[in-house]
Amino acid sequence: MGKKIFTIKNVTIGIGLIMLDLAIYVVLGLMLMDYDDFYDESKGEYWSLASMTTSQKATYIGLNIWNIINILIIGYIVYRIIKIVKNNVLQHRV
Repeated sequence: MGKKIFTIKNVTIGIGLIMLDLAIYVVLGLMLMDYDDFYDESKGEYWSLASMTTSQKATYIGLNIWNIINILIIGYIVYRIIKIVKNNVLQHRV
């Protein structure tokens, strides 16, 4: 018999990781609110790096890096699930 994907342990870990991920998004979003509150047209176009302070640039870049990390993790999880399901189907055929 193949591996079970949706055990209580896996679901609990998954929910915990999703909550951590959302918390990081909330923190980064709150930090970027500083940019909206104090945006100055004279410093450059809206959302351009030239119009941001160093901490705002770091937060903006951090948010984009976090998005890439999430995409890679989602891709890996989908790959693992497909691999497990494929192995389970092949075992049942034999």
